[in-house]
Amino acid sequence: MIPLSKRMFGELLGTFWLVLGGCGSAVLAAAFPALGIGFAGVALAFGLTVLTAAYAVGYVSGGHFNPAVSVGLWAAGRFPARHLLPYVVAQVGGAILGALVIYGIASGRPAFTLAAGLASNGYGPHSPGGFPLASGLICELVMTFMFLMVILGVTDKRAPQGFAPLAIGLALTLIHLVSIPVTNTSVNPARSTGPAVLVGGWAVRQLWLFWLAPFAGAVAAGWLYRWLGAERTVELKVRVAAPEDRGPASAAVPAPRSA
Repeated sequence: MIPLSKRMFGELLGTFWLVLGGCGSAVLAAAFPALGIGFAGVALAFGLTVLTAAYAVGYVSGGHFNPAVSVGLWAAGRFPARHLLPYVVAQVGGAILGALVIYGIASGRPAFTLAAGLASNGYGPHSPGGFPLASGLICELVMTFMFLMVILGVTDKRAPQGFAPLAIGLALTLIHLVSIPVTNTSVNPARSTGPAVLVGGWAVRQLWLFWLAPFAGAVAAGWLYRWLGAERTVELKVRVAAPEDRGPASAAVPAPRSA
């Protein structure tokens, strides 16, 4: 059993990388003159950070890197409640460190200002597309719900093994492709908190949404996963008659396999 302290460090490091890679791409590269990577590039960056972090330190902590993922796994009965708070603390700490590194890099540019948001999440006037609170709430809840459904499905012991990080990274990329214009995409309360702590003001005032909606979506996914997985396949044991008991017709039919 890996000590909790090491698992917390794995979560801190993975979330640090998520924020540095994802939010860093939005702040430093998305609108770079003539060669900016745009929304698609930022979406891919978030997917790649989760994919690479999961392979790098997932074996240590389970690779949550997101308080909503930890809560969703708890709701699904796959993560102990006593570890929720330590994981969330580590994830938020990693996100703040990632935001600090981004600020340290970006602030070296004379035109840089925190008023631009440092890739903070927002709604209303702080939504990239001007979407209102209701749109942001629906988007974040549904996207987190589907993100957790993917995570719970691909990490189930009955799923094909070894591909989980790839599927999760692609799912997060898709989520960003849809929702960056709506809220700048959170689905991760830690990712939202890191930049908001530095920006302050409106970013902190709107932060509640990016905790509430992801948690609600994650819990709903966890409960649905438990319901879907509750019906276990019953293995039917079929009695095969002895050769001398079989008639001509039954002898030509192969013995059935167990379900």
